[in-house]
Amino acid sequence: MSDPSQKSRTQFNKLQKRLRHYVGDAIADYNMIEDGDKVMVCLSGGKDSFTLLDILINLQKTAPVRFELVAVNLDQKQPGFPEYVLPEYLEALGVPYHIIEKDTYSVVKRVIPEGKTTCGLCSRLRRGTLYGYAEANGVTKIALGHHRDDILETFFLNIFYGGKLKAMPPKLLSDDKKNIVIRPLAYCREKDIQRFAAFRDFPLIPCNLCGSQENLQRQAMKVMLRNWDKQFPGRLETLFTSLKNIEPSQLADTRLFDFSGLKQQPQNTEGQFIVSDTGLAVLAR
Repeated sequence: MSDPSQKSRTQFNKLQKRLRHYVGDAIADYNMIEDGDKVMVCLSGGKDSFTLLDILINLQKTAPVRFELVAVNLDQKQPGFPEYVLPEYLEALGVPYHIIEKDTYSVVKRVIPEGKTTCGLCSRLRRGTLYGYAEANGVTKIALGHHRDDILETFFLNIFYGGKLKAMPPKLLSDDKKNIVIRPLAYCREKDIQRFAAFRDFPLIPCNLCGSQENLQRQAMKVMLRNWDKQFPGRLETLFTSLKNIEPSQLADTRLFDFSGLKQQPQNTEGQFIVSDTGLAVLAR
């Protein structure tokens, strides 16, 4: 019989190699990280951001460019938030980090009616705070832990509820043009990240400390994609590939393609045989 621990190590090594490969490809494809960058990894305490930090630390050692990493967490003063978890983990890891303390929890609770989802406002307040920290501390890239499934979920949310063909781009310039957001996990599958986080035994912190449930519409998209993945293996890969292969002339957005300006193009028939009125084939001059 094979050694279970050896088998487990082999599985972990394959998984880690695959995730590193996907992250490396995404960084290269979108020029996410350049020489001299200071990359702020937004660490929430969830599996995605822990995985992102772990992989970037390893890639930093072998990357063809030199870049800094700093892990940043926003302590939103949610009741029950274990303040000691992330500092202890990051100090043991030897990674530069900063904890921003800002009571956005009270703001959200004051503004959002009881029983309503608070995730939208919470996300906006969190983003604004992190952007401000990045500008004040020389950060050139802000790394978020969104993965391929997050991008596809957002794509279908926008189709079904927003009437837009829109998702999360792997690289984004903020509206004020002051911050560049990158998503190095854009090519990674959520199920791979879940397995990786279990292997690494990250000290995960739940996101529902505020009592708000995840957006039900997004949950529905998650279930839909999970079912498709089981019933039609490879469908999610094809869907994501389609986001990278857009043909504006085959859609209907007049802002992206000049449909009104389409004109017939006269064909040059010189040198070709054509059928005359008499039914004889003659050479066009």
